[in-house]
Amino acid sequence: MDEPTKNRVWELLGAGFDCPAVARSLGMGVDSVREVEANAGGVRPRPRLRSERVLSLEEREEISRGLAEGVFLRDIAVRLGRAPSTISREVAHNGGRANYRALKADRRAWRFARRPKPAKLVTCPRLAREVERLLEKRFSPRQISHFLARTHPSDPERLWSI
Repeated sequence: MDEPTKNRVWELLGAGFDCPAVARSLGMGVDSVREVEANAGGVRPRPRLRSERVLSLEEREEISRGLAEGVFLRDIAVRLGRAPSTISREVAHNGGRANYRALKADRRAWRFARRPKPAKLVTCPRLAREVERLLEKRFSPRQISHFLARTHPSDPERLWSI
């Protein structure tokens, strides 16, 4: 469900409508309305705000224009008043010089910025089993972290830092 629809659900719930009335009003199923409410614990979530420290969509568009013009990353950084390393990482994480797209990069950043993030041990059962096995052998968290980094250096799923 898209954000505008979720916002409308919360507006109607806040106005005192019950779930069936909200569902009828928006032409959706009651279960969908209840899911929106349940996923937020019954309380309307605060709107997500972008930190001033992160790149904005406008800055990403400027990066994209600079790349299209063949401008050096350092020069783009100067234009934006940002560190060259910030621009370099942004481009590298989003397709490189040839494939960088501002809107796609912005959506990706917004998606990855969601909080709270699921714990790695929850999302990776293989890692959880291995950590459990090491805990049973009385390894400390620090020992586990170092052990995993040493024994699985190229497996980002198993890298676990404390």
